Amino acid sequence: MNFNNVFQFNFPTKIRFGAGIVSELPAYLKDNNLSKPLVVTDPNVANLPFFKQIIQDLSSKGISVEVFSDIHKNPVKSDVYKGDEAYYGTERDSIIGIGGGAAIDVARAILLRINHREDLFKYDDLIGGDVYVTNDVPHFITIPTTAGTGSEVGRSAIIADDETHQKKILFSPKLLAKIIFADPLLTMDLPPFITAATGMDALTHNMEAFVAKNWHPMCDGIALEGIALIHESLEKAVNKPDLESRSKMLIASLMGAVAFQKGLGVVHSLAHPLSSLLDTHHGLANAVNIPYGMKFNIAGFEDKFRRIARTLDLRDESGEAVVQYLFELNTKVNIPHRLRDIGVKSEHIETLADLAIADFAHPNNPKPVSREDFKELYLEAL
Repeated sequence: MNFNNVFQFNFPTKIRFGAGIVSELPAYLKDNNLSKPLVVTDPNVANLPFFKQIIQDLSSKGISVEVFSDIHKNPVKSDVYKGDEAYYGTERDSIIGIGGGAAIDVARAILLRINHREDLFKYDDLIGGDVYVTNDVPHFITIPTTAGTGSEVGRSAIIADDETHQKKILFSPKLLAKIIFADPLLTMDLPPFITAATGMDALTHNMEAFVAKNWHPMCDGIALEGIALIHESLEKAVNKPDLESRSKMLIASLMGAVAFQKGLGVVHSLAHPLSSLLDTHHGLANAVNIPYGMKFNIAGFEDKFRRIARTLDLRDESGEAVVQYLFELNTKVNIPHRLRDIGVKSEHIETLADLAIADFAHPNNPKPVSREDFKELYLEAL
């Protein structure tokens, strides 16, 4: 495959994929009579050369740009309300989310907020709030800068309560981007740690989606191919990146986000509380927890793990071999094996277990997970 080529996929929305494809953005805006976008990103991306070049290119084509980057690395409701003020205060006509999962989640939540003025969490999908998402939303464009969450192809945003730290899901088909510009060149300069953490996040999405309890053969096929691409490319993308490895990781990330429409599971419910309570990077939280969560899921689902092992080209086609592979992959990309190495202490365990059992992801795990299970998994990983 020549990754210098440009590709277009129309699944689940229009995706323009290829090196340098972001240069099409100004013309796309002009063609759609959009001239005043709110560009939502995070504080780190806002200071990077490629981002400044994107803004300069837009401005040089007569497009008025307002940048909003006042967001937390694990987004909270107040971030969304501040972005809403920026949109209305500067009379914008569209929203562009540029960045990783946090930036695109905030962008998507602002998109919802523009014409839905009730309390943001009234629209929480976990309490049926999606039925209230009835109004039109502004034109929405996403541009990923990491190969991790795949939020760019999503229809939901995960936003935490500022006080309780509990994560909520804002969901509606209306929140799907009109177009995605997926440019692997934007990921080339990611530091090794971020590449590793976001890459393991993408692997977690694909792997959890594949073992999730619902029957969805289309998602299963996508997830297995995503796992294969990450197996081929993550180590190189972290330690010796080139266009091919970065391209494979970016497409695998997109695939993970499509696949996990089927569901996620225990690993995400272990990881989310680390982010909300301790502000742990979401990808890192998934990376440390995935071997333990996958080990928990083996019994009764040996055939699923056999198929994963085959996809990973493992000689031993067993769940135990998959878990060993995950530990070894974490070592190769310099991810620690223990929660204590990322700031978790024994006194956090009870609160983490409370947050985990309340999390939205584990009901789709292939087997039930109790609060005691979560506590034991945290202690095993500590």
